[in-house]
Amino acid sequence: MTNKELSKLYHLKKEIEMQRVRIKELETIAQSCTSKITGMPHGTGISDKIGKCASQITDLKCLLDLNLKKCFFELNRLTQYIQSVDDPFVRQIMTYRYIHGFSWQKTAFSIGGSNNPYNLKMRLYRYLKNN
Repeated sequence: MTNKELSKLYHLKKEIEMQRVRIKELETIAQSCTSKITGMPHGTGISDKIGKCASQITDLKCLLDLNLKKCFFELNRLTQYIQSVDDPFVRQIMTYRYIHGFSWQKTAFSIGGSNNPYNLKMRLYRYLKNN
């Protein structure tokens, strides 16, 4: 398995977070849409801002649901692969890095000892290259 394949979960989580933020933005916009009564004549165009927001929110929620299912599938696939690794130290690196999404610095801190981010990175990439 390559680093790119192992990083899919990270990117899915980022995409899910972006979709959640966008849904909240659209819900805020939809809630703040009110009619303005000014006594002035209206323009010729008809616009349903709440309707547009509602349809976008529905579409985004469907995409979010799909991505959550993909994320669950990817987490299971990744967990099975990591459990098949015979080296417990590499398994630990992979778990922190790919399952928890830690940076190399945080991974090194979590593992502890005299490990630094560069050594962990090289150890993992060497393992991936040889297997």
